[in-house]
Amino acid sequence: MNWDRIEGNWKQFTGTAKAKWGKLTDDQLDVIAGKREQLAGRIQEAYGITKEASQRQIDQWLSDQKERQSEDEMGEQVHNRKEVPRA
Repeated sequence: MNWDRIEGNWKQFTGTAKAKWGKLTDDQLDVIAGKREQLAGRIQEAYGITKEASQRQIDQWLSDQKERQSEDEMGEQVHNRKEVPRA
C-alpha cells in the first residue's frame, strides 16, 4: 500500500488515524484529507514533537495499515474458500 491509496481512501483510514493520534479532532482529520505533509504538521503541533518524529510515526502507522490489509485479505481468502464435504 502506498500513500496514494491512503489519500484516495482517507475517509476509510480516519478511524485508525484517530485511534493512533487521539489529540487530532475530526475536523482536523477532515481538513488533512489524506495529505501526508498536513498530517505530519498536525501531529507535530498536537504532540510537540519534531517533524522527523512525526514522519516516523506516520511511517509506522502506514506499515500497520499494510499489515492490517494483508490480514484482511488472507481472512477473505479463507472465508471465500468453499468447504469440501468429507465422506
